[in-house]
Amino acid sequence: MTHQQVTLVSPQHTTAVTDSTLLDWKTSGLALPGEWSIRQRVLRGGVSEGVHVVELCNGPLTVSVLPTRGMGVWKADFNGIPVGWDSPVKSPVHPRQVELAARNGLGWLDGFNELLCRCGLSFIGPPGIDDGASSAVESQVTLHGRIANLPAHTVEVGVNPESQTLWVRGICDESCLFGPQLRLTSTLTLSAGSRSIAIQDEVQNRGASETELELLYHINVGPPFLEAGSRIECPFEAMSPRDGRAAEGIETFDTYVGPTPDYAEKVYLFEARSDPQGRCPVLLKNAAADRGFSVDFDTGPLPYFTLWKCTHPEADGYVTGLEPGSSFPNFKAFERTEGRVRRLAPEETFTTEVLLGIHDSSDAVAVVSGRIAAIQGEHEPRVHSTPALPFTPAD
Repeated sequence: MTHQQVTLVSPQHTTAVTDSTLLDWKTSGLALPGEWSIRQRVLRGGVSEGVHVVELCNGPLTVSVLPTRGMGVWKADFNGIPVGWDSPVKSPVHPRQVELAARNGLGWLDGFNELLCRCGLSFIGPPGIDDGASSAVESQVTLHGRIANLPAHTVEVGVNPESQTLWVRGICDESCLFGPQLRLTSTLTLSAGSRSIAIQDEVQNRGASETELELLYHINVGPPFLEAGSRIECPFEAMSPRDGRAAEGIETFDTYVGPTPDYAEKVYLFEARSDPQGRCPVLLKNAAADRGFSVDFDTGPLPYFTLWKCTHPEADGYVTGLEPGSSFPNFKAFERTEGRVRRLAPEETFTTEVLLGIHDSSDAVAVVSGRIAAIQGEHEPRVHSTPALPFTPAD
């Protein structure tokens, strides 16, 4: 059976997709075994008006991708187990409704509700004025950058019977006059019957000059993986709390409390440790260790890992963030000083691969946990009890 592919959005088709032209490929036995489908729909009403959702289902696993929001992953479902979190922002927000410079540069939060959203591409971290920027155009830094609020201008979906996969690919351009010209090409792939999500990204500098790059995957998980007694496991070389608040919880950085009123977020910064293939797995497991969510990433392009603990009451967003990155989410000027801001030559491409896994039994969780233990081995990681250079500006 030949490969099947459909272009949903392209620069040559500027008319918005309407309900009458929605893609709906369902199980037919034409290419893949088992129950599968690829569908596109357009959300209507309120701040979600016009948001495109591409839904891929490989049988047990359904993933909702948002081409309108930088190819982010809204949510997933594995055999009835929800994967994601319950944000106070209840549905995807069209980028036209998000003013990044609002709220003192924190406007990015007005659209934040995805399982996975990217931070970058030119900068990540908190807002401010970057005195070291290459031009005035780049000096105003807003929270976590622009890419999560840039619609893809080209979107394709396809089915590959040889590899038994279904996929969606989108291209987003983050560019401006007198500033960076960065292109993200993102491909999300599901294998038939699999419980994992593969995301392959390429970021290319399409400008004539060298430019800076920062990229962080803000992967956000709530119940049923997150609860009182949940634990995080990560092989690492060294770790530091981001600030004094995080330092207060350094003894329990790897465990979670239940939904807690007046909880102040805590952030921990890790130098990741990898296996011989350069991969680092991170596992979030529930208290009974019979459900887990994992993030597996290549430490070549993504050598750093950030743990965000935000165990507010559920109505306020009970969530934790598992965040591999090319740098830490400190202010860009500090990351530049520490040599963590990447530089891309003209036409140079930066490539990453991130795997998300859902584990629904104690045996499946134990396999990932054992792999992490093997990578850590007898190596004793360095744990700083207070904020420490070069991870974060020392108190």
